[in-house]
Amino acid sequence: MSSRRDFLKKITASSVVVPYLSCDAATSTTKIKSGFYDGPVLRVAIMGLGSYGTRVAEAMKDCKKAKLVGVISGTPSKISDWQNKYNIPEKNCYNYETFDQLKNNPDIDVVYVITPNALHKDQVIRVAKAGKHVICEKPMSINAKDGQQMVDACKKANVKLLVGYRMHFEPKTLEIIRMRKENELGKILFFQGLSGFRIGDPGQWRLKKELAGGGAMMDIGIYSVNGARYMIGEEPSWVTAVETKTDPVKFKEGVDETIQFQLGFPSGAVASCLSTYTMNNLDRFFLDAENGFAELLPATGYGPIKGRTNKGELTQPHVTHQTVQMDEMSGIILEGKQPIVPVDGEEAVKDLKIMDAIFEAARTGKKLQLGQR
Repeated sequence: MSSRRDFLKKITASSVVVPYLSCDAATSTTKIKSGFYDGPVLRVAIMGLGSYGTRVAEAMKDCKKAKLVGVISGTPSKISDWQNKYNIPEKNCYNYETFDQLKNNPDIDVVYVITPNALHKDQVIRVAKAGKHVICEKPMSINAKDGQQMVDACKKANVKLLVGYRMHFEPKTLEIIRMRKENELGKILFFQGLSGFRIGDPGQWRLKKELAGGGAMMDIGIYSVNGARYMIGEEPSWVTAVETKTDPVKFKEGVDETIQFQLGFPSGAVASCLSTYTMNNLDRFFLDAENGFAELLPATGYGPIKGRTNKGELTQPHVTHQTVQMDEMSGIILEGKQPIVPVDGEEAVKDLKIMDAIFEAARTGKKLQLGQR
């Protein structure tokens, strides 16, 4: 299946530990001793055994704090293959009709939902009702209303809801955020986010509104929406947007091909971004400030991420993103640690509210005030 993953470069095997901001630790009965780590291990079941689910599973081989122990799929042959490849016991295997039985399985802590966007809401709520923590691939849902219902359901079930924002743990990204927080760049003035690639197979689910909830914005444009927020360090107050569609056959109604959007922030900073499914070589973040600049190019691919600032090249080592993400999420779920940039459901709802507004601004041609809708 052609997808965003075909455009992004293959991962290089390596890993580093990205520091947390310390919090009180919770206890866990499950521990593993690996290298210098002797602590609780997050036992993970992956729901959705496609290309990205496979990428996560492979990356988890190098995790110290998380372990793949279960699978959920609608394809029996995939379940069998994964059982053999990852040594998964039969009792930890489920299909989409039976995974509510997770409530009776004490050997699984969390389910990582990696299915088409429109399926996330119901699946996450079912996992929560089964009493398991949830990691949901981004976008968390197809709109903010559904996203908030997911957050509420997880709170009601007293389980954590995290979202697969892997860039929130990427070292070069975190270095720019550190520079911004410590005022090394001065007042932030402008952010540019370019997110796009030329999508292939016209029959894939990412081009079906009923499964994807949209087009390029849901899949790749969300990186620029989220990146504008953590790079500038504020929540936007207004949005404008224009949609361009050159192939209405491939990109049917409700499936965006290209959207240019602008965000305004309370400090006066502005963001100018592009989300597209018809242009390659678009994976760049640029932050301009009074006393300097920062650039990531590529900015959100699987790696290696490359970056520079007015002080020179960023030299933090490459990370296998999903390995670090899962180790860090283990700390969040089992030890109560807090990441430098949030990865919880509330963070995802903020992105979804902005994307809802982008779609409306593109449809109406109006400048929309955020927080007042």
